[in-house]
Amino acid sequence: MFDAFNRLFPVWALLVAVAAVLLPAPLLALSGWVSPLLMLIMFLMGVTLSRADFAAVFREPRALVLGLVLHYTLMPLAAWGISLLLGLSPELTIGMLLVGAVSSGTASNVMCWISGGNVALAVSLAIVSTLLSVVLTPLIVWGLVGQSVSVPISAMLVSIAKLVLLPVVLGVVVHQFLGARIKRWEPCLASLAVLAILVIIGVVVAANQSHLARLGPLVALAVILHNGVGLAGGYWGGRLCGLDASKSRTLAFEVGMQNSALAVTLAQNFFSPMSALPGALFSVWHNISGSLLAAWWKRHPIQRAPDSADKNAP
Repeated sequence: MFDAFNRLFPVWALLVAVAAVLLPAPLLALSGWVSPLLMLIMFLMGVTLSRADFAAVFREPRALVLGLVLHYTLMPLAAWGISLLLGLSPELTIGMLLVGAVSSGTASNVMCWISGGNVALAVSLAIVSTLLSVVLTPLIVWGLVGQSVSVPISAMLVSIAKLVLLPVVLGVVVHQFLGARIKRWEPCLASLAVLAILVIIGVVVAANQSHLARLGPLVALAVILHNGVGLAGGYWGGRLCGLDASKSRTLAFEVGMQNSALAVTLAQNFFSPMSALPGALFSVWHNISGSLLAAWWKRHPIQRAPDSADKNAP
């Protein structure tokens, strides 16, 4: 039951977004829960991780480093370039850059597993990109727009440490003592995380309801382009650097699917409701595009020949 619910996440995200536009008041009443819900999502992710997952970081150094470099260069630069190309306002540009500068999205590991990617590498990238985001996210935002927009870098750093690092560490500690019991409850925990993400999406869309008619199509185009650059850049970046198809599929999701819930929370805490709009739309779209891509790759499994690597797999 929980697995079926989790697989339909893109459907629920669309329904919640539509409900937030049509009936925003109930969701706006939950706006104070955005930060606690994000901490819950991070904690639940940490609960599913073990020390063996951290050891995988050192077993995949080349793919790991490439994924991190692509994640923290391609996505912020793409967000900045697309914002300039489409002439987005400073508030929306900040929102785009926050999406581009945060860590990998929590749904990327699920998409990787469905598509036949390297799950150990996906978990490792999620862990390390999350840890690096404590420092890199505020630095990247400041570096790209700090000249024209006031970026509270120290406050953002403390906020990310509180919202991301602490819950993940607590989750890993809980896993250390209760890992065997937690394993059978992972689908339920994933469903709880999905519900939390849905509430965050609903709150942000409701808060930006008045801007959607005027800015929605333009921001949606920016988000679709941004996500597409990340998915394509992650996959083909891996292939061009000699990674096999499994690892390249993993990089596609880990580079192209961002922790947009964190981007939304940071936008709300430090900037403006309009700055949260790109993150809200990204939350909906990247789960739709990720699900479609994972389903496509699931129908086209990697062919491994006994005498050659899967370098030319689709």
